[in-house]
Amino acid sequence: MIIIDDTLISEALKDIYFACDLSRCYGKCCVEGDAGAPLEEEEISILDDFIDKIKPFMTKEGCAVVEKIGVFEYDIDAEIVTPLVNDRECAFVFFESGICLCAIEKAWLAGKIDFQKPISCHLYPVRLSKLMNHIAINYDKWGICKMALVNGKRENILLYKYLEIPLIRKFGKFWYKKLIAVLEKE
Repeated sequence: MIIIDDTLISEALKDIYFACDLSRCYGKCCVEGDAGAPLEEEEISILDDFIDKIKPFMTKEGCAVVEKIGVFEYDIDAEIVTPLVNDRECAFVFFESGICLCAIEKAWLAGKIDFQKPISCHLYPVRLSKLMNHIAINYDKWGICKMALVNGKRENILLYKYLEIPLIRKFGKFWYKKLIAVLEKE
């Protein structure tokens, strides 16, 4: 375990090679599982504010779910998550050439909103959890990401480098520099 400020970081971040390969996994992380993507409380109001600009990129089924229940729901552990369509894919998913993509990110890429996507999605396959006064940063090993491990090894990309942008987005540049110093020193 690596400790930086109020974060407890899994050693896996320095040992695992990882780089998503959507041409092989088809974005199944947005479809598989038993709940939507975790949301931070402040992301609810962001999604509420931007939903009309995101909807044009969503499926009609996703739009119907959001119109019925809103931009979030609670999972079995009472955690805030994105809503699901038919208990399957995230309501914000759309499909392009058989690949699951994010309507929120599509709206961001189109310059319609200034929010890229929920931080939990941006950080995946890392998951954050709160432990008293700390945030635990753990690698979430999932079989559907097997090709990302192969691709990361082939491209020689370690997980913490693959996640540089979202880690900086969440914890800041100074924190990320500390992480690099610790990981590259060992």
